[in-house]
Amino acid sequence: MIKADHRPLYLQVIDRIKDDIDQKVYEEGEKLPSEFELSKILGVSRATLREALRLLEEEGVVVRRHGVGTFVHSKPLFSAGIEELYSVTDMIVKANMQPGTIFLSSSVKEATEDDRRKFSNENITEMMEIERVRTADGSPVVYCLDKIPNDLVKNHSIHETKSIFRFLEELGRDITYAVTYIEPIGYHDHVSEILECDPGSSLLLLKQMHYDQSEQPLLYSLNYFRADKFKFHVVRKRV
Repeated sequence: MIKADHRPLYLQVIDRIKDDIDQKVYEEGEKLPSEFELSKILGVSRATLREALRLLEEEGVVVRRHGVGTFVHSKPLFSAGIEELYSVTDMIVKANMQPGTIFLSSSVKEATEDDRRKFSNENITEMMEIERVRTADGSPVVYCLDKIPNDLVKNHSIHETKSIFRFLEELGRDITYAVTYIEPIGYHDHVSEILECDPGSSLLLLKQMHYDQSEQPLLYSLNYFRADKFKFHVVRKRV
């Protein structure tokens, strides 16, 4: 039970639950006892417990699923500043894990008006689409759908396990920056199953157009990251 000190009870409850998680009383992904049971264990009111759980959820320590319960949130394996442009391979390597690739498909498709608009090129006729799953120590963590104007890659073989960033560098087309849009999405019928997500898990979709040193668009990517494995942050400066 919570021992009285000079701090508000809800802060003591927060520390106690964090300690229990650190001590493996509650494992990652494990469901906590019900509010009724947990308030009795800690010797506090349910109102106090709810306030503590609300703040723990804001911190990302727990996740509450309506009608199901409160679960210990899985700690992200990967954390990166969104202002820093890393390939998925680089992110996995920086986490001291072994990157891998499950190659799903590649195909050449007729370019659409949307493709020509995205790449600012009315002369594009064909697009190469590459579908892959990126793994970390053998576990699937990112689903990637990449689109490149076929003229850039014609007569060149994209090795199944190679980073597309590296492939373009070998063609003399270095990526220098990207414009990124981030969308949180819920369970995805196709992607979530491939990434072996739990039904309650969410995904982070990064839509990115990559540019070379001449500000020419080279690569458009849809990258679906497991939200329980990746955390992105940004440094904002006052102007």
